[in-house]
Amino acid sequence: MEARSDLLLARGTNGILNMKEAAENFRALLDFKAAFGNDKPVALEIGCGKGGFVCELAKRRPAYNYLALEKMSNVILTPLEDVFAQGLENIRFLNIRAECLPCYIPENSLDEIYLNFSTPLPKLGYATQRLTHRNFLEVYKKLLKTGGRILQKTDDRDFFEFSLEEYRACGFALADVSYDLHENGNPAWNIVTEYEQKWVERGLPIHRVVASKP
Repeated sequence: MEARSDLLLARGTNGILNMKEAAENFRALLDFKAAFGNDKPVALEIGCGKGGFVCELAKRRPAYNYLALEKMSNVILTPLEDVFAQGLENIRFLNIRAECLPCYIPENSLDEIYLNFSTPLPKLGYATQRLTHRNFLEVYKKLLKTGGRILQKTDDRDFFEFSLEEYRACGFALADVSYDLHENGNPAWNIVTEYEQKWVERGLPIHRVVASKP
């Protein structure tokens, strides 16, 4: 699936281009059956980086299709090449920002969303840009099916506590809350990301939670 690079311009009052309004109204919703060639459930990873996690997940769970979002055009080339090299047919990529998800993902269409080590953005005033801020969670809630899940891992304790509060505020049900995922060794089901491995080797805890849409 080719990465989209659409730019929609709309004229606002007095002939001034209103980019924000254009972006909010733009829609190019994906047809998952056409994109993947089947009706398997779809999971989304936001911020796939080098793609190690989503590639391993696609191998372990071939009954799912996977969308891997990465906003950096130069970064997304690496996982694209890996997917082709490994012959993984159940992964497609989105080269967009998370804010643009409603433009491409139909409502009530996702079974899972993965947030692996999202940037915590600890500076004062940046909270609304965190991927677990309620502004984003309300978007995810619309895209997830009833009972759909957000699976989050982070090494940042403050960000984790912030995320738990935001999930609760948005009505998500929390399960498997862990402040030290590797306390008794790596769980067999856990896919260790490259970033995660560095922290584990230093003896630092990994936090994890599963948040379900009511």
